[in-house]
Amino acid sequence: MKAPDGNKLAILNALNQGGFISGQLLGEQLGISRAAVSKHMQSLQAIGLDIFKVSGKGYSLNNSVGLLEQNKIQQYYQDLNASTAQIEVHPIIDSTNSELMRRIAAKQTLDSGTVVVAEMQQAGRGRRGRVWQSPFGANLYYSYFWRLDDGLQAAMGMSIAVGLAVYDTLKALYQLDIELKWPNDIYLNKEKLAGVLVELDGQPQGPCQLVIGIGINLQMPASYSQQIDQAWTDLSQHRQQIDKNQLVAYLTYHLEQRLTQYSQTGLHDMYQQWNLLNAFAGQCVELNTGHRSWRGICEGIDPQGGIRIRQDGEVKSYYGGEISLRKAVQ
Repeated sequence: MKAPDGNKLAILNALNQGGFISGQLLGEQLGISRAAVSKHMQSLQAIGLDIFKVSGKGYSLNNSVGLLEQNKIQQYYQDLNASTAQIEVHPIIDSTNSELMRRIAAKQTLDSGTVVVAEMQQAGRGRRGRVWQSPFGANLYYSYFWRLDDGLQAAMGMSIAVGLAVYDTLKALYQLDIELKWPNDIYLNKEKLAGVLVELDGQPQGPCQLVIGIGINLQMPASYSQQIDQAWTDLSQHRQQIDKNQLVAYLTYHLEQRLTQYSQTGLHDMYQQWNLLNAFAGQCVELNTGHRSWRGICEGIDPQGGIRIRQDGEVKSYYGGEISLRKAVQ
């Protein structure tokens, strides 16, 4: 599917102002027929937008989270006394993470704090090759580039710091008390609200480049929820007012704070806070590598970000991005 053309983007912007707008008025503004406006509306509905039409009033966007607007994001970001990030908004992209990884592979010069955010992903990715459901305008699809000079080993606990940045953001904006599931999931009321995918490029001892992908469910359409194989929730079920542009700005700001902290002291000052938010604290869990699985009691994380599991009275730490953790079925 192609990105929306100029007329579709103009229609999107008009719908994003709220209320109803007539097809005739849109046609006059764009220099196209009402029939052409109708076709554009149908194509926008086909990519997941909930647009409805009322006779005599026109079209309206049934989306309480709004659409991304570069100027609004920048204003919110500057209001936080932050100014280092470079935030790009894309209507449709294959994957925000893939976009930044391509630039790394092409040897493009990227500044730490380069952000790519999109309304829709056509090939959104989660951990272990899973598909990340990415309908247009419904959720947040976000990636952040960061350069770490201390090598790949130093990046081992990165998802811990990122999870705390998401916690900081949702607490500041919505007063929500989320929980964190090792290594990279965010839970609310025992249901998945968001996920993190950290990808690395570099040498074990030299500088490395990180792409930090974050997906947050905002207003997931019911038609997409049927394709999700675990209990989930979205922000619209817990908060009536969600400003997606403000969310992007706050998330960028809190990521900067946590990444600065991480670069200075690692997880030394973070791992205990993470343990207070541990979704599976003291519970029987199952670890799975794809080749083997075992059970134990979840004891939180260690200072390096490894998950601590107690088995037969002995506590061991486990590391690695390809390990999955879930609550054990009794």
